[in-house]
Amino acid sequence: MAEPLRAPRGPGVGSLAAALDAAADAAAAQQALVLVEGPSDKAAVETLARRRGRDLAAEGVLVVDTGGVTNIGHFLDRLAPLAHRLTLAGLCDEAEVRFVAGGLERAGYGRDLDRHDLADLGFFVCVTDLEDELIRAVGVREVERVVEEQRELGSLRVFQNQVAQRDRRPEAQLHRFLGTRSMRKIRYAALLVEAVDLERVPRPLADLLDRV
Repeated sequence: MAEPLRAPRGPGVGSLAAALDAAADAAAAQQALVLVEGPSDKAAVETLARRRGRDLAAEGVLVVDTGGVTNIGHFLDRLAPLAHRLTLAGLCDEAEVRFVAGGLERAGYGRDLDRHDLADLGFFVCVTDLEDELIRAVGVREVERVVEEQRELGSLRVFQNQVAQRDRRPEAQLHRFLGTRSMRKIRYAALLVEAVDLERVPRPLADLLDRV
């Protein structure tokens, strides 16, 4: 089995070229590669794996933050020489299917790919995005309990009372609140995966881990 390796950090912290090289070098020693849009998705995948009793690094599964879905084509191109020996998988938002499909098509994985084709290739689509999937799976009351445990319930109530938020559904308010700060989004991705009933894990996330 491949030696556990540290996943490369996303391109946001360095040049895209350096991130691509780091991903290729790391992937060369792996059995499976998971491409996700950003650090919150990465946190969710790794947290669910741990809850399921899996050690992805020890299994040779590398989760890579691509630094944005528009970069996925660059990663697929760079990793093409390894495609014959790697299980590839990924996660994307509903509005970003075209970027993932385009990247896979350019890398030779098919033509005119739709979301069902993407699933067959191991790339799963969240409706609307992973945070939305998790909020619905966990439920409003439980999400608010998690927020309260983080001592941010007061901030949430102030946010919900803003003019732009008052008439929105609680799910939409929570979604916006969790996304107001990048570190908050990352932190709550892991916390909500910790909170979700394992029988109610969002389908795209569950299918992704089943794939690898």
